[in-house]
Amino acid sequence: MEYRKFPQGYVVRLDPGEEIVERLTFLVDREGIQLGSVSALGAANDVTIGIFSTVEKKYSSRRYQGDFEISALVGNVSRKDGAPYLHLHITIGDPVTGQVHAGHLSSAVISATLELFLQVWDGQVGRRFSEDVGLNLFDFT
Repeated sequence: MEYRKFPQGYVVRLDPGEEIVERLTFLVDREGIQLGSVSALGAANDVTIGIFSTVEKKYSSRRYQGDFEISALVGNVSRKDGAPYLHLHITIGDPVTGQVHAGHLSSAVISATLELFLQVWDGQVGRRFSEDVGLNLFDFT
């Protein structure tokens, strides 16, 4: 991973073999980022996507292996109990078959590159678990 800091945030490149969630969490922790938004595109060959069941209040995961274009990776960065908390969604596509898959990003290993913009926001917004929803929601208290 290489990155450059700008007044409004970071421009990041991930290289083959790097895992997105792991590397982005490392960057957020290292730089002390409290709040931000993420936008990226690239290519991956091992992706695990989670789908949340609002009835069961739990995630189920599906793993995709092969050559996939990351047409969209969007999300946000906040903190929960002082630790980095990433909420990322991904859309991947197989350019050969035209199949597209999307959901909550659990993990993704880069096959070619990932070009990511991390916009940093002033301030903090925490997370708190909601029993009603079953997720860690923004906490504005």
